[in-house]
Amino acid sequence: MKNIVVAIDFTDATESLISTAAKFARGFGGKIWLVHVAAPDPDFVGLDVGPEAVRAAVAKEIREEHKLLQTRADDIAVTGIEVTPILVQGTVATKILEEARRLDADLIVMGSRGLGAIKRAFLGSASEAVLHDAPCPLLVVPEPG
Repeated sequence: MKNIVVAIDFTDATESLISTAAKFARGFGGKIWLVHVAAPDPDFVGLDVGPEAVRAAVAKEIREEHKLLQTRADDIAVTGIEVTPILVQGTVATKILEEARRLDADLIVMGSRGLGAIKRAFLGSASEAVLHDAPCPLLVVPEPG
């Protein structure tokens, strides 16, 4: 368990995810790759036809998420665990799987919001989607509460 990919989204589950991953990292001498998947750009963002206000709003949101991610990584690093923050844009499950493969992950740690069957049928579940194609074990930590 040398490479531990932890997918965070800054919800109430983030602390539990980091705490759980830190236990594995300490126990196995592993490294944490703290991954946050930001929302993908709207199709027109980045093109000249997209409104400047939309491009500015998306850029501001990504900068804020990057700062939050770096703060979380710094909090982990002071405990002596090696950590690298990664911010990517796209579909959550797809990007987590891509990063896990790229980093040769030994473990993926994700949260679960505990969606009921009906909500999951309509909204899907990132952890469920990752489970089906994960290149390594997936540890799903339930959201507190």
